[in-house]
Amino acid sequence: MTTRRDFNRISLQAAAAAVAAPSALFGKPNSVVRGVDIGAQSYSFRTLPLDGAIAAMSSIGLDVCELYQGHVEPSGMKRDELRKWRETADLAVFHGIRDKFKAAGVKLYAYNYSFREDFTDLEIQRGFDFAKALGVKYITASSTVPMGEKLYPHCEKNGIVVAFHGHSSTKAGEFAAPESFAKAMQGREKWIKINLDIGHFWAAGFDPVEFLEKNHQNIVTLHIKDRKKPQGDNMVFGEGDTPIGPVLKLLRDKKYKIPANIEYEYKGAGTPEVEVRKCFEHCKKLLES
Repeated sequence: MTTRRDFNRISLQAAAAAVAAPSALFGKPNSVVRGVDIGAQSYSFRTLPLDGAIAAMSSIGLDVCELYQGHVEPSGMKRDELRKWRETADLAVFHGIRDKFKAAGVKLYAYNYSFREDFTDLEIQRGFDFAKALGVKYITASSTVPMGEKLYPHCEKNGIVVAFHGHSSTKAGEFAAPESFAKAMQGREKWIKINLDIGHFWAAGFDPVEFLEKNHQNIVTLHIKDRKKPQGDNMVFGEGDTPIGPVLKLLRDKKYKIPANIEYEYKGAGTPEVEVRKCFEHCKKLLES
């Protein structure tokens, strides 16, 4: 007979196993729906520690991840302290993170490392070192248009693509309009690419379906979210007017091999796992209709 003490011990062991290797409990994740790989930007789980985020993704069944740098870098540091950490961080930390994702059966597809114009050359280079230690070929970055020229030699030297992420701000130097991406990529298309956030792109007044069809060869990842235009708030999936369905169906019908990563940013009532699961279910229904 199993005693209460035995039951508690077994439960604790199971919980520990879920953190260390969630796929052992939930099975290997598979979030390919009608040929479209739906994953997550781990920023969606920003209120959870990294182990919790990995466990949540595995539980939901998401098999691809774009890793948010906030899940890696120490929190609460001042700018100079964080710079020193980046310049001196042990790459074994990143090897360990890579191994955690592998154990969970979640493919680590890209590392989000947002280059600022005041980064030192070493701070820039370390972003590429981190990506290589994680085993990814892509860095996604919220940055500014002039950084395309500055980063290109580093991309070429390290064999790593940088894909710029757009927002809905149309201020000079910001990534938002189609022209901003074109300017950063001009003559550098081999190594400078696009991380298209369809919600921000739509809220800024542009059509992500048309842009995806014209530029799919230069788009590394998509961020899937729902907003309204012009400049509307982040919404529960299905309550905004971002053309999520047409985007996903274009990926499906044209067989574009671009991960569609859920980025949960609206104010949900549930936990991140609950809300991202709802987002995933919404995407599945759109693809299967």
